[in-house]
Amino acid sequence: MAVSATPNTSARFITFEGGEGSGKSTQIKLLMAWLNRQNIDVIMTREPGGTESAEALRSILLTGDPNRWDGMSELLMLYAGRHDHVEKLIKPALAKGTWVICDRFSDSTMAYQGYGHDLGVDVVSAVHNISLGDFTPDLTLIFDIPVAIGLKRAIARRGSEMRYEEMDRSFHDKLRVGYMEIAKNNQDRCQVINADQSIDAVSEDINNAIKVRFNL
Repeated sequence: MAVSATPNTSARFITFEGGEGSGKSTQIKLLMAWLNRQNIDVIMTREPGGTESAEALRSILLTGDPNRWDGMSELLMLYAGRHDHVEKLIKPALAKGTWVICDRFSDSTMAYQGYGHDLGVDVVSAVHNISLGDFTPDLTLIFDIPVAIGLKRAIARRGSEMRYEEMDRSFHDKLRVGYMEIAKNNQDRCQVINADQSIDAVSEDINNAIKVRFNL
């Protein structure tokens, strides 16, 4: 069984997960503000990315033709960036007592590459264990939203990083199934958030989840 990322400090490592257009970025900013009002020192980061080297990988993973990379190539690049991110940013912040909120982490890779690209749980888990061992978030919030609604939102805000949004509908259907399986199999760490609500309602659900989990 994996151990908490922060077993010996008051800092917490919280990850936000979900399919395209689920509203994670908006809610992370709201949570940051709420935690600051609780006088909690917190930083925000993202994946792919978070460090200079990992951000370089982000651009080649999230842009270009949907068929630019296959699932295995994506998996290896993601964990190269993630290892750098954890060692250079996340672990040092936690060691100082700073909370870390990350927009996507290892569960995204399990959902996108393991389920979406059909690599399977065992393959993704093996690469994770080689790269990160038993390092895992203290709490993962999985934003669940119907695929059609999420994709409509994502396409409406169209930017330069649209490679995954442009993959076929079956890929996104498998993502949602994958995330629900992840939540079911990791109930001690994961909490599903209904993202098909108003911004305020989602924010309230998140704050309540954190209050309960960390006794705030």
